[in-house]
Amino acid sequence: MSMRPSRRTALQTLAAGFASLRTAFPARAPAFEPTWESLKQYRCPEWFRNAKFGIWAHWGPQGAPMEGDWYARNMYVQGTRQYEYHLKTYGHPSQFGFKDIIPLWNAKNWEPEVLMRMYKRAGARYFASLGVHCDNFDCWNSKHHRWNSVNYGPKRDIVGTWNKVARDHGMRFAVSEHLAWSYDWFNVNKDADKTGPFAGVPYDGNDPAYQDLYWEPHPEKGANFPVNPSRHFLWSWFARVKDLIDQQKPDLVYTDGGLFGELGREIVAYYYNANMSWNGGEQQGVYTLKATSPDGKNGDYQPGVGTRDMERGIADDIQAEPFQTDTCLGQWQYYRDFKYRSAKELVHTLVDVVSKNGSLLLSVPQMPDGTLDSEEESILYDITMWMRINSEAIYDTRPWKKFGDGPGLRQRIANPRGPGKPLAPEDVRYTSKNGKLYVFCMGPQERDLNLASLGTAAGLLAAPVKNVRVIGSEEKLKWTQEAAGLRIARPAFQPHPFAIVFEVVS
Repeated sequence: MSMRPSRRTALQTLAAGFASLRTAFPARAPAFEPTWESLKQYRCPEWFRNAKFGIWAHWGPQGAPMEGDWYARNMYVQGTRQYEYHLKTYGHPSQFGFKDIIPLWNAKNWEPEVLMRMYKRAGARYFASLGVHCDNFDCWNSKHHRWNSVNYGPKRDIVGTWNKVARDHGMRFAVSEHLAWSYDWFNVNKDADKTGPFAGVPYDGNDPAYQDLYWEPHPEKGANFPVNPSRHFLWSWFARVKDLIDQQKPDLVYTDGGLFGELGREIVAYYYNANMSWNGGEQQGVYTLKATSPDGKNGDYQPGVGTRDMERGIADDIQAEPFQTDTCLGQWQYYRDFKYRSAKELVHTLVDVVSKNGSLLLSVPQMPDGTLDSEEESILYDITMWMRINSEAIYDTRPWKKFGDGPGLRQRIANPRGPGKPLAPEDVRYTSKNGKLYVFCMGPQERDLNLASLGTAAGLLAAPVKNVRVIGSEEKLKWTQEAAGLRIARPAFQPHPFAIVFEVVS
């Protein structure tokens, strides 16, 4: 009978085996240990505080059918939209499984240099590549897993190529890993239909020949971090994430959730120490983590051990520490005919996030051949035009004494996951830099403005206002500062309809 060690025993064995890694780097600064207390030595580096905007290629084999997120799971869940599409298009998952979807991700028209130039023009200062999603497929030349993009699908090192191209364009590089979910999330591949002509016919995940892709049989199959993973899974998770870090030397590691127990603390400590060795003893790496979910199913988390990531989340107020909001034009994996978020809404999201001490990571889903559709290119072009005028009010800025004013002060920005209203022209956001205050009015201005927070009675400005100008315009504005507010005559020329930005010098 097979004996499977408990999760804690397996983690302790792994932790002991990797303890020597912490002594492998120069000790010019305190080494990070895999404890909460030690990991709280982390300080968010200045490059991330200044970058403000990144673009993410959340691109892998699940996008091949062009049917959106979680395809590798839902194609094995009878009754879901993607199961029905799969059955109609490819056949039953007992005969045509996810292993057969992977070759359809061909990247035959992928031009990473062209895309990177487009992303940089749009204002991105860092770029992220999907490393491995919950589908257990590595998008780099993985040393520890044969199911990778060099052996299957595109037969190219996707992450490594993105890495080189991003750095060639002077951009910081990030990787994402979502592997901890895979053990449970992907285990539905061992089920069978409950009804219909294929009732009881096992899906192809039961085939022992493909167990290294589909994981060994086990009872857990919820969409959460595993409760009792096998020792093999723990070894695989650590070895592959470490390999991803070692090969790519990323400036940022995104993990989809909190930390994966003791082993998660090991990998974060390893990354911080490795990053210091790459940067002359300075900790320049960013590890993003999500706070523990209400149901407690997405890993362990304590504030301060890394930079907090808010997936499609909006902070309510200025945050004491920098954070990252990640969101997408539509769904993470390409979904044909999906209604995208508008460029205007995405610019408003960027401004709102930056005003609260955050950075925005925007996923732009690619088609399986590596290209973008024309609507995505149009959205990026519109963001480019706005950033070309107003980026000085975004980059290298810090929050002001308050993040904004207006009717949308506490409401969520419109979001595919929940209710919310778009910001209106009456809504205002603030950033600051080098003694200048930037005032974003979130739409065309039809009348004169009165900014109450900038009046003398509010007491928020340290000195009287000396000058006001519209970024992107040479127009000489008429303005007065009074007790009730800073009154600005409606500009005759407003450089861009998404948001007009005033520079206020006091």
